[in-house]
Amino acid sequence: MAENVAENNATLTVDGKDYQLPITEGTLGPSVIDVAAFQKAGYWTYDPGFMVTAPVESKITFIDGGKGELLYRGYPIDQLANNAEYLEVAYALIHGELPNAEQKTEFYKKIHSHTAVHDQLRKFFEGFRRDAHPMAIMVGVVGALSAFYHESFDVSDERHREITAIRLIAKMPTLAAMSYKYSQGEPFMYPRNDFNYAENFVYMMFATPADVNFQVNPIIAKALDKIFTLHADHEQNASTSTVRLAGSTGANPYACIAAGIAALWGPSHGGANEAVLEMLDEIGTVENVPAFMEKVKNREVKLMGFGHRVYKNFDPRAQVLKETCDEVLQALGINDPKLELAMELEKIALEDPFFIERNLYPNVDFYSGIILKAIGIPTSMFTVIFSLARTSGWISHWLEMHSESFKIGRPRQLYTGETRRDFVKVEERK
Repeated sequence: MAENVAENNATLTVDGKDYQLPITEGTLGPSVIDVAAFQKAGYWTYDPGFMVTAPVESKITFIDGGKGELLYRGYPIDQLANNAEYLEVAYALIHGELPNAEQKTEFYKKIHSHTAVHDQLRKFFEGFRRDAHPMAIMVGVVGALSAFYHESFDVSDERHREITAIRLIAKMPTLAAMSYKYSQGEPFMYPRNDFNYAENFVYMMFATPADVNFQVNPIIAKALDKIFTLHADHEQNASTSTVRLAGSTGANPYACIAAGIAALWGPSHGGANEAVLEMLDEIGTVENVPAFMEKVKNREVKLMGFGHRVYKNFDPRAQVLKETCDEVLQALGINDPKLELAMELEKIALEDPFFIERNLYPNVDFYSGIILKAIGIPTSMFTVIFSLARTSGWISHWLEMHSESFKIGRPRQLYTGETRRDFVKVEERK
């Protein structure tokens, strides 16, 4: 039960009998009703998609969709994105608050010491087809980390759990860049710890052995760092719930994160910014935008990257990323028809009453897709970058779960299948 919370009861009446359901109030958001008493009454709850079910208690992230508010450990997302580096945010997600100068130095030192991957892991890449989707590779190689860190791992040991978090956050950019390099047939680039987190990723993605004096554009590195921060966590979403569910079995944490990556891959989740670029391909040119928007209004097609399932007015992450998007496009001076098309969609959505009345504003997927496209990152890598960023959130939830007692996840179901009782031999079946 949550600490320092007010508690009262709701009453469930079934067949004339009353059952008391404790109501618990958190620090923010709706109160929750403990429905365990439903089982005493002989019932289960039915909640497709877990839309009104809180299976866990957490202190990590809070979302108020009505207000357009996102907090990491109580810090507003815009303040973090504009004033802190991603690794500082990762530290806060794990430890509960932003680091002081000494803690920051020590944390960064630990991350830098674990950016390289075991040389044997390189051979795993050779087992994939050259045209394999980078997310397929990521599911495999991140899961394979469990083969390197398994026998010596003790989930009950806090120090073991902490080094797991460090390893994952440190190695994800390396593995992500390796998945890209492999698909391009280019040599892997070893991490350089004289670069910061985002700079190092850019280097491993785009440098080659011949680039002795490779320079990272600071505007690109800053934009990526913000993208990492804005995608670091998002409460109990599908992939985070997957990590927690897998973790509840006591599974190896690297396998749990691989499960999260698999869940994130879906177009309804992490693949949304990839879907934005696919939509732009479908529209084709700016001249086709008005006709496409009419199809949207008639519900003939979906407008990807606009509106959000959780945020009912605006996505607070999108507000931060819009400014970054403008900075990147201006700095790079790219003349790309797709980007011009995207800006036209944004203009219409922000001015047309149809979209304003329905709160169909551009969301974080819209702007992140445009930024990544402008940087030169292929569409197939968009969700890989999302998984890189979300790793700090996933492992924070895994750590939180293992820091206290928990139950293995075991959802119930509403069975509507057949009720056959008598077995019929095959020769007698009609």
